[in-house]
Amino acid sequence: MPIHDFNAQRLFVDHDLSAGCRIECPSAQVNYLINVLRLKPGDPIFVFNGRDGEWRCLVCDVAKRRCVLEAETCVRPQELNQTLHYFFAPLKKGRLDYMVQKAVELGVSHLHPVLTQRTVADRVKLDRMRANAIEAAEQCGILSLPNILEPIKFGPLIDSWQEELPLVFCDELARVENPIEALKTVPPGPLGVFVGPEGGFSTDERQRLLDAPFAHPISLGPRIMRADTAAIAALTIVNTVLGDWRSKSDC
Repeated sequence: MPIHDFNAQRLFVDHDLSAGCRIECPSAQVNYLINVLRLKPGDPIFVFNGRDGEWRCLVCDVAKRRCVLEAETCVRPQELNQTLHYFFAPLKKGRLDYMVQKAVELGVSHLHPVLTQRTVADRVKLDRMRANAIEAAEQCGILSLPNILEPIKFGPLIDSWQEELPLVFCDELARVENPIEALKTVPPGPLGVFVGPEGGFSTDERQRLLDAPFAHPISLGPRIMRADTAAIAALTIVNTVLGDWRSKSDC
């Protein structure tokens, strides 16, 4: 596991990064850097943009409503992440915030809200999701941000599925009770994971998934979980068997 300096302050910037480039921070970040972190000219901070790695920058210009950073040196090159799509029925605000943060920490590369028959929250604030993804990446030493997609209904999602992408979905009635055993039939590589709403997939939705050649049901055990808890459990199991936690001898 990579070692990061978690005492160092990290900041996401929407700006290309290269040696000597200057970054003029937007007003919200100016307030954070000057009034919260109390940075002064010459102070260092680490920045990343999800594309160019992590850079050590120096504060070089500070005013009441202005803060400019200058990139000094690249301290970590951009990492090549696994391709892990996470499909989920939208949750209410607080639980959705939590789920997005945990999904980012667990290496998800794409976040796909899916409107199912039993979805409770049918409105998704993509900007809020992105803000939570950025916060998780800043706090946990993550260099990449997930792609956040527009919500799609369950039917069109399955109709347009690219069959070369395996889809692991959580199924309370999965025939194979041990999820690790069930995942042994899934080929390694890009992958999708789908957790339904808190009421579960409808009978019709479950049958469509069971009939799909690309779909692989897994059980999360005998306990009933809330959807945000199920997200952590499912992504942890998938990472263990098929993701970037698997044994090198299995690769």
